[in-house]
Amino acid sequence: MLPNSFLEALCQKHSKPNTFPATSTVKELFTDISLALFPEQTQRHFGCVDELQEAFDQIQLRLTRLLRSMQQHLDEDARTLAAAYIQKLPEIYRVLLTDIQAIMMGDPAAQSEYEVIRAYPGFYAITFYRLAHALFELNIPIVPRILTEYAHSKTGIDIHPGATIDEYFMIDHGTGVVIGETTNIGKHVKLYQGVTLGALSVSKEMASQKRHPTIEDHVVIYAGATILGGETVVGANSIIGGNVWLTRSIPSFTKIYHQEQVKILQ
Repeated sequence: MLPNSFLEALCQKHSKPNTFPATSTVKELFTDISLALFPEQTQRHFGCVDELQEAFDQIQLRLTRLLRSMQQHLDEDARTLAAAYIQKLPEIYRVLLTDIQAIMMGDPAAQSEYEVIRAYPGFYAITFYRLAHALFELNIPIVPRILTEYAHSKTGIDIHPGATIDEYFMIDHGTGVVIGETTNIGKHVKLYQGVTLGALSVSKEMASQKRHPTIEDHVVIYAGATILGGETVVGANSIIGGNVWLTRSIPSFTKIYHQEQVKILQ
């Protein structure tokens, strides 16, 4: 038998009212949003616009209910925030279309846009990041992190919802990619598996500071590269080779490669 002290402690915790929505509810709603933007099956018919409007009206109602369950943690009324979020969806969709194009142009193996949407873990993670970032911009707590960690669990790609990522973003293969909270990424940036855009220090005292790097436009970062620090800027049109460790800024049009040294001991 378990000790009573342990069970009583659990009962005390369980008796406190839950002021956040269930994780399963969050996952289900935002999966439905992603499927509304990129349905698995489409049909052309005259009622399409009306049916889509009805679908998004239902999504807005579900989002309102979800946010209302955590109203005490919000800066504005749940209904107002839900409406504001829905108005962000056209821009989220536009930017996601650019991400699809980046993958189509950047991966010779990509055969169609539908393949990218349905089968590419990089696009899956980017989709949930962009949905989560819009919530983050509205100062909605917890829910954005639930979304990106859900995508993390599905893909191995860890993008903090607070990161700022511009259009035409591509993650190839993806497993092991880490993008920290205060990272800034420009347009047409391409990352390969195992890339870390992280902080030099994990001290709590730095929580409100920029701790993660800035990656400017048209940068390619190859597998296993680690770029650290809030003051580190990778200039536009640069290439960071595989397994590079970088903690200082580099100017535009720079190429950095890891120099492997092999020593044979006699």
